[in-house]
Amino acid sequence: MGFLKKQSLKISDKKRTRAAELTLRESIYPLCLVTVLFFLWGFSYGLLDTLNKHFQETLNITRSRSSGLQAAYFGAYPLASLGHANWILRHYGYKPVFIWGLCLYGVGALVAWPCILHRSFAGFCAAIFIIGNGLGALETAANPYLTVCGPPRYAEIRINIAQAFNGVGTVVAPVLGSYVFFKKTEDNTDSLKTVQWVYLAIAVFVFLLAIVFYFTWIPEITDADMAYQAETTHAGTDVKPFIKQYRLFHATFAQFCYTGAQVAIAGSFINYVTETRGNTSSSLGAQFLAGAQGAFALGRFAGVVLMKFIRPRYVFLAYMTLCIVFISPSITQRGNTGMAMLYITLFFESIIFPTIVALGMRGLGKYSKRGSGFIVAGVAGGAVVPPLLFVAADANNSTAKAMGVPLAFFLAAWTYSLAVNFVPAYRDVADKFSIAEIGIVPQAHDEESKGEGGVMSEGFGKTRVPAETEHISGTEKI
Repeated sequence: MGFLKKQSLKISDKKRTRAAELTLRESIYPLCLVTVLFFLWGFSYGLLDTLNKHFQETLNITRSRSSGLQAAYFGAYPLASLGHANWILRHYGYKPVFIWGLCLYGVGALVAWPCILHRSFAGFCAAIFIIGNGLGALETAANPYLTVCGPPRYAEIRINIAQAFNGVGTVVAPVLGSYVFFKKTEDNTDSLKTVQWVYLAIAVFVFLLAIVFYFTWIPEITDADMAYQAETTHAGTDVKPFIKQYRLFHATFAQFCYTGAQVAIAGSFINYVTETRGNTSSSLGAQFLAGAQGAFALGRFAGVVLMKFIRPRYVFLAYMTLCIVFISPSITQRGNTGMAMLYITLFFESIIFPTIVALGMRGLGKYSKRGSGFIVAGVAGGAVVPPLLFVAADANNSTAKAMGVPLAFFLAAWTYSLAVNFVPAYRDVADKFSIAEIGIVPQAHDEESKGEGGVMSEGFGKTRVPAETEHISGTEKI
């Protein structure tokens, strides 16, 4: 009955738990549990892209107004990542944030029910805002957790594997939309009623998952753990004040620009193919979107393989550059050629978001939790760029011409990939973590910690996790 024992939901950030020193094998279970969350928000995001076009047809609204869904969803992220979720993360830890985010997600899904029933687009946007807060909370904790739980040298690989399941979720949602939502729309029946059942199922699932997280033990990683990790790799930048963590703020800027471009392309994909490709219905367009999201997921798995043999910063630069190369022709090309350009663009978009998170958090040490909130807040670009794209599309009566908007934001994000490869202050920190031995070889600990003050880490073999260890000025004190 150990599974049902009372779980602690608070741990001091001044305590060393050694959770940041887990080996690859020891970190598998908690990472698998957290990876489930990535499928959830991938599904929610993919569903949003499908509903964007669906509401244009069923509620007779313009493209720019339908982008209110993206604005509500991604506009909630800074409120979560810099506000309530980050406060909980810094004062209580990762596990409470996971539970909090899942509960908000479930509440938002329940609120969506009456809004859909009464055909209230504004009400549904409010429900999406609550869901966005829940998912923003989950991302505030899950993305940094994946980068710090386990050997540092594999951080980019871990987060990209988890994000690949996010890609699977974005594939499932458009397929569901093409066979359920749009099919009924074309039969002139009220397909909105089918959407409410999807959100009810989501609510039930996430509430059950919140219960699972409460009763499941996962290692908690504190600021003291991260300070030790940064100190051990000799790549820590946390000796400087937080306001001088320029690499972090550049990563946040890149995340804002990149995420905005990614969301704008996916959100307008069905509009693009129905406008530029002959005899393409919205239902068929949703199936094409599922295929494009499949290319996105495939790109992540391919990126993981490449990162095993090539330094992640090189893969990052190549993928970011190729996004720019292939989005450009989609502005002037039409039909299958233009759609193929978007397919390839989504393939190379795949690793950008998680790799910015991993590289941006390198060396933050005791600022890791605070810094992760800033990087995740960059997702707010998804609330800004899609409306700009749709306004441009309405003004020119062409979604294809409006693809110049995400191209401009890709170029802005490209500056970070250049910096992390060619600016020593960025490059050296990334490389030191890439060759770190933490979690690969046993770490030396104080002699006095071997015989007292420790507790066994549940489910992690013989790993010792000190219960009352405090990190003070780079040393350990029991």
